[in-house]
Amino acid sequence: MNRTFKAFVAAAFLVASASAGAQTGVPEIPFDANVDAVKTGVDLYIGEVGGVGQNSKGNIFVYTRTGHPYATLGDNRTFLRNGSKLFEFDKTGRFVRELGQMSYGFNAAYGLRVDPQDNVWTVDLAANQVVKFAPDGSIALVLGRKPEAIGVRPPPPPAPGATPGGGGRGFGGAVTGPPGSGVPGSGLVRPTDVAWDKAGNIYISDGIGNNNRVVKLAPDGRFIKHWGSTGTGDGQFDGAKSIALDAQGNVYVADIGNKRIQVFDGEGNYKSQFKGIGTPQTMCMTQGATQYLYIAHSGDPDGMDDATIYKVKLDGTVVGRFGSAGKLPREFSLVNSIDCRNENELLIGEMANWRVQKVTLKPAR
Repeated sequence: MNRTFKAFVAAAFLVASASAGAQTGVPEIPFDANVDAVKTGVDLYIGEVGGVGQNSKGNIFVYTRTGHPYATLGDNRTFLRNGSKLFEFDKTGRFVRELGQMSYGFNAAYGLRVDPQDNVWTVDLAANQVVKFAPDGSIALVLGRKPEAIGVRPPPPPAPGATPGGGGRGFGGAVTGPPGSGVPGSGLVRPTDVAWDKAGNIYISDGIGNNNRVVKLAPDGRFIKHWGSTGTGDGQFDGAKSIALDAQGNVYVADIGNKRIQVFDGEGNYKSQFKGIGTPQTMCMTQGATQYLYIAHSGDPDGMDDATIYKVKLDGTVVGRFGSAGKLPREFSLVNSIDCRNENELLIGEMANWRVQKVTLKPAR
């Protein structure tokens, strides 16, 4: 091999490494991982993990895609059931119960969060719904609505000055903004995540269907406002994939297509953004005096070639990373959910590997 060809190969390798999306020179965080964080037993299976979370007692909740949904046709809507299930395990990983059996909102699991009051919130991609379960397992609130399969209620004509053809589908509402801005209201189109502020207001990232926006709702589900549209500018999104709030009420949105995190105040006013975190699939916000974001990066569609999880300060400074792509313990494939109630003990839900790993971070020596 001549010297010129060697130099070419070396240069190509460097370019390929730089394009992988993962930062170089970031400290590796030592960690252990337990792939048996939840124990399902016989005839109970974890499929693609849409979401995982933990309540104040340490109980673990997993919203998982368990099989093909059964479809039945109603009078004007198609009902899809049994495509996903919500399981509860105790803090040792032992199965406790299943919640929400045959729920209309369980079609294609996509997210789960547990709020400070131990309510469990599921985010469903196919039902276009976010459902709140009270600690006793009863349904306390339903946000969004699955659209009719048959257009029996045509929307009214656009209001004067409305922009035709943009903004996504509402249910009976008119399009009034640029593409991706959605229709004012609580109608969701493939929502991805949910978070809350100290007053209990609800924030939903409504961002991988026709909409590219954040929806803000009152604690009782009443629509307050929304912001965002499709694009690359400040306050625009190319896939609003995940959402989190800090102690000051600032809203952090993972903008997956633009490979950045955008920061807003609680009223939707743009404040800042940061990159250098690869392609953000999901994230979570720690608690305590100093808060951090854990952000899962996946640089390829299958999550098998380029993956890691970053620990990031709220100003965007990356302080460390852990894990790589793969199927073995301590490896990750399409991380779609992170629970970081405890800063150094994380629950990692994986779509492609059909599992929940409990990760314990170790202090640097």
